[in-house]
Amino acid sequence: MGVRAIVDTYEYPSRSAQENYGDDLLVHVWWQDNLWFCSAGCFRVPQAMAWGDFLSGVVYPWASGDPDFDPATVHDWVLDDAPLEASEGKTLAELGVGHKSLLEFRAPSRTGREALVG
Repeated sequence: MGVRAIVDTYEYPSRSAQENYGDDLLVHVWWQDNLWFCSAGCFRVPQAMAWGDFLSGVVYPWASGDPDFDPATVHDWVLDDAPLEASEGKTLAELGVGHKSLLEFRAPSRTGREALVG
């Protein structure tokens, strides 16, 4: 099914285009099957940020909003629908993280889907 519009063209420049962010990226992070975070968070981060710094400085503080979060239980990272084997010292750019990429992970939570069915 196509998108219907009342006009033929969109005349406004995108506010989220890569060129508006210099060397930074917008990265979406989604905790799969967690009801506390019902959608992905979006973070502005440098391309040159190391994976370990990204986790400890961005992802883990955000995820700690769920009282059940334990960084030691995070597993199954996925980058744009492909499994991700990340190394703490590699940069986001080296791992293939691009502007508006989606990073997904799994971790147990009582606010997750397993709490509803199990």
